[in-house]
Amino acid sequence: MIYRESGQFKTSYRADSQIFPILQDRVGISIILLIALVGVPLFAGEYWINAILIPFLIFSLAAMGLNFLTGYAGQLSLGSAAFMAVGAYAAYNFQLRVEGIPFLVSFFMGGCCAAAVGVLFGLPSLRIKGFYLAVATLAAQFFVVWCLTKFPWFSNNSSSGVISAQNLELLGFPINTPETKYLLVLTIVILMSLVGKNLVRSSTGRSWMAVRDMDVAAEVIGIHLMKTKLLAFAISSFYCGLAGVLYAYCYLGAVEPDGFSLELSFKILFMVIIGGVGSILGNFLGAAFILLLPIFLDITMPVISAVLSLPISNATVSHVQVMVFGALIIFFLIIEPHGLARLWSIAKEKLRLWPFPH
Repeated sequence: MIYRESGQFKTSYRADSQIFPILQDRVGISIILLIALVGVPLFAGEYWINAILIPFLIFSLAAMGLNFLTGYAGQLSLGSAAFMAVGAYAAYNFQLRVEGIPFLVSFFMGGCCAAAVGVLFGLPSLRIKGFYLAVATLAAQFFVVWCLTKFPWFSNNSSSGVISAQNLELLGFPINTPETKYLLVLTIVILMSLVGKNLVRSSTGRSWMAVRDMDVAAEVIGIHLMKTKLLAFAISSFYCGLAGVLYAYCYLGAVEPDGFSLELSFKILFMVIIGGVGSILGNFLGAAFILLLPIFLDITMPVISAVLSLPISNATVSHVQVMVFGALIIFFLIIEPHGLARLWSIAKEKLRLWPFPH
């Protein structure tokens, strides 16, 4: 009886089109944001902030970028990690070579460089689609890593291509503690999520979905395919590039080209599939699931080993993680292709009708 819309009347178009039209949703989101902004910095330990929350937010942002391209625009991509690398190395070079440039400007310019590279490798989408486009974007993955390794200028003449992020400073205040880095990442992710949610509800998002569902019909009704597809690649790559900047500056501190491997691209793709294709909420659910599942298995496998008196090594645990990932991806593709976000929406629909029969 708690989750009901009865009595909540909309008296204007603006009220009817708001992101969270139900009061209970607005209250729930406000509580979550309050806990994230105030409770976590005050009470969460350093391990939780550094090892779980910061990478969770960063990968959620990267998954959101890929979801714009694949979930909303219907363009397959396997180069998300490459665009993250472009953003990280571009921000590093802007900060290194442009004297006095603010960090936030470097972050933005890093995202813009990733967007430019994304548009370049998105040009094949004008002629090919599906699996062939995925292979074309796969070329970006190998080409970017090769460039960052073979041209030492990008890494300030480092022989191994490793870069160490400069000390963060914002408006004269150093960002050098886990709490301050977490708050910076959280603020950027909240703002970009708000922008993304409004973007997919705008005419741009509707154009993406029209191209995804049937590009020929979309072109017939007046949607410019080249502009729509390249804009999807640009915005998707911008989000991934910004995630790469945060990955380098707020999570690892030092990155190398091989760290942005094909495995990382697949990891982000799995987050989108498991979380929910074409869903903003699904990005966060998928990132949480992918990051927390290995920790859960690391904790439970020794317990299972002790109960069943079975010798389970660390290598076995890693193999079990891979098997579980594969099984879950197959499960969601067959049983619920819209992922965890769809399961959450079904649960809310049932809660709205409870205790009446469905």
